[in-house]
Amino acid sequence: LGWLGYRTRVFNVGSYRRERLGAHHREDFFAPANDSGRRAREELADAALDDLMDWMRVGGEVGIYDATNTTRARRLRVRSRLEQAGIRVVFIESVCDDPTIIDANIRATKLVGPDYAGMDASAALADFHARVRHYAAVYEPMGVGETSYIKVIDAGRRIEMDGVRGYLPGKILFFLANSHADRRSILLSRHGESAFNLEERIGGNPGLSGQGKRYADALAQFVRWRFGPTRDVEVFTSTLRRTQETAVGLPWPATAWRALDEIDAGICDSRTYAEIAAALPDEYDARQADKFHYRYPGGESYRDVIGRVEPVILEIERQRRPVLVIAHQAIVRVLYAYFRELPAEDCPYLPVPLHTVIELRQMAAGLEEERHPLVGDHADDGP
Repeated sequence: LGWLGYRTRVFNVGSYRRERLGAHHREDFFAPANDSGRRAREELADAALDDLMDWMRVGGEVGIYDATNTTRARRLRVRSRLEQAGIRVVFIESVCDDPTIIDANIRATKLVGPDYAGMDASAALADFHARVRHYAAVYEPMGVGETSYIKVIDAGRRIEMDGVRGYLPGKILFFLANSHADRRSILLSRHGESAFNLEERIGGNPGLSGQGKRYADALAQFVRWRFGPTRDVEVFTSTLRRTQETAVGLPWPATAWRALDEIDAGICDSRTYAEIAAALPDEYDARQADKFHYRYPGGESYRDVIGRVEPVILEIERQRRPVLVIAHQAIVRVLYAYFRELPAEDCPYLPVPLHTVIELRQMAAGLEEERHPLVGDHADDGP
């Protein structure tokens, strides 16, 4: 949501507990019969909600209240306070009864977190399972008519919803329906060097240079080595020649997306920046002053590109197999910034060299990145 331009912030009650009370609490702190623990947790939950409401009053558009609202009474309290302040509420509930998923999630996320730093893994696992049992003892499922809600069941195996209406709640529902907890690699690459790269021209629809064709061969060899001969890889390209020629040696079919075409340079298409500076100095200066918001006459800005790339992002999120995207400098910058959770305004300045595969591996603690230069060393500045 933040990527799409909505002012969004997460208010996590667990973070409030660790910041204010320390990260040393064991399962008995979360026991329903522990009155002092219950009061402390309620105070922290209220503090996080207060901060969310204050932030919404000064311009926040989407506040994500990340808390274990396991009872109807607690959800009613949260909903009443927010609705009295004029804030629309949609609950998102993650429900999981699959012991394999639960155990894998605890091992991958909780045992490496601050609550169990330095603790024996088996003891930490037992402690968190005990905490889950405390939550389960008081848990009351959401029911139809209680409030607007989306239920994500068994990490995306099934989605249920009730009372979800409107553009933004619908967008959230669509995103969750296309998300999952599986971990896989996302590979981003620009096309191989093109004839226009040699002439320092932007846009157009040129084919690959000799060096670009060597990169296409090297890319096919690299991806085969990286994933082996039997692993399926989802391949996306733009509709332009240079990306499709880069994908020609791959053993998997490629899907061409017009949404992955290079930023439209409008009347500047196929020119060099020197030619633009000479013929259209005001446009050249405007672009230099604000590359993110600058829109080529008759063309696009980076902000426009973010809007049209969104369907591809959702398709990448949906995939459970490795994904290879072969696109253009502006497009790879946008995708990279999204997955790395970088500010959108940083997109025009991100280094995305030619002939380099950027591999993003989804891990429990976030993304791991590795760059694989395959042919030469190029870092030219495109659109």
